[in-house]
Amino acid sequence: MKTASEIPTKSAKREPGMQLLLLLLILLPLIILFLLPGGGMLHGGMFFWMGLLLCFWLLSMLLGTRADSAPVATTRLLSAEEHPVAVKEVMDVRFAEEENGVRIFRGRLREPAAAVYAKLKRALGAESAPMVQADEQFGASILLVPEPAEKAVAEQHARLWVNGLLFALTVGTTTWAGAAHQGVNLLREPGRFTVGLPYALGLLAILGVHELGHYFMARHHRIRVTLPYFIPMPFALGTFGAFIEMRSPAENRRALFDVAVAGPLAGLVIAIPALVIGLRSSVIVAAAAEPAAGMAHGGASVGSSVLLAFLAKLSLGPALLESHVLQLSPLAFAGWLGLMITALNLLPIGQLDGGHIARAMFGRRAGETIGSVAMWTLLLLGLFVWPGLLTWAIIVFFIAGRGAPPLDDLTPLTPSRRWLGYAAFAMLALILAPLPHTLWGAAGIHCPYM
Repeated sequence: MKTASEIPTKSAKREPGMQLLLLLLILLPLIILFLLPGGGMLHGGMFFWMGLLLCFWLLSMLLGTRADSAPVATTRLLSAEEHPVAVKEVMDVRFAEEENGVRIFRGRLREPAAAVYAKLKRALGAESAPMVQADEQFGASILLVPEPAEKAVAEQHARLWVNGLLFALTVGTTTWAGAAHQGVNLLREPGRFTVGLPYALGLLAILGVHELGHYFMARHHRIRVTLPYFIPMPFALGTFGAFIEMRSPAENRRALFDVAVAGPLAGLVIAIPALVIGLRSSVIVAAAAEPAAGMAHGGASVGSSVLLAFLAKLSLGPALLESHVLQLSPLAFAGWLGLMITALNLLPIGQLDGGHIARAMFGRRAGETIGSVAMWTLLLLGLFVWPGLLTWAIIVFFIAGRGAPPLDDLTPLTPSRRWLGYAAFAMLALILAPLPHTLWGAAGIHCPYM
């Protein structure tokens, strides 16, 4: 889930030439796929990082970012006569200024933040969009944003053809990847495309439901939001995931929390059953045998995740006493990836779902501190524990960023939402934490450490 980058801002209308360039960028992966020798199979770190950079570039293009020159800052102090009556009624104003057309008032609120925001919204009408934010020096700040500027991002023209084209391409690349992981080259045997469908459809269902969870919750809270954008990759997993773009800010922390947590929960509703069902057709590799090449690149250890161990035991039962290594079926691999995607999104960093959840639960300053600690932890684990986490760290570094704050950033969450947030982070721990060695035997799983 991606939020509008800032308020106020100007909409960037895309010229026809830019639209053509965007189309070529979208088609470039498939062009490379069919023109490279050896059937287009891309292997090696260089191709991976080139493709990854292409995806990031495409992501920035879709979000409409561009290197415009920064506007010249214009700031002036506001006299007492320029303070709106509505602001003076709800705040003991200690300092007031106008910066680039945005009027900012700092002081102590006379009423709870939710009541202040509601009163300002009613009193100002179409004149300005109010924001109630925390202020370290004076306690609170009220920002009055000119309404036309506040609506600029939300009123960008929808490009539904881009959503449709990206989805169609992602169906193709994930089907290709699913078949390739099963040892089938669809350029040579296109008629065997059905081999890749269980993986492709399973993964796209998880990604799609995840993003639709965000989408419908955002619409429920009257937040302007785009349909999902799917990112195709003609190698590796076949996709770089999917995202939606919020084109107007959340009204308060509760709306921000609801939109953020809805995606991971909705995705798990598909990912967990897909994994449980797929495990039933997975192969338990004998402890002394070498796993055959296949979907999980040599097999997956049941004990690599507490949640995976529980679901594997639920699906396979006593059979896990033979070995802890599974050759995942295509559907099981898609479900396992769904768990990992959920974990990545729940990291409490920046604009990731977990970052929004942490900000909504603990506030801007604490949320940013948690995000910095989580980012450095992920990086250090990648350097000293498992190098594979470096890839996740780099991805998170590029895509996390900072989101727009909710308009009312002071009203706290309800207790039920706070407990749901703790449950979401507990799910993150269950997905990422390995099963402790002392519990392997108690769980009825073959332990390789004995």
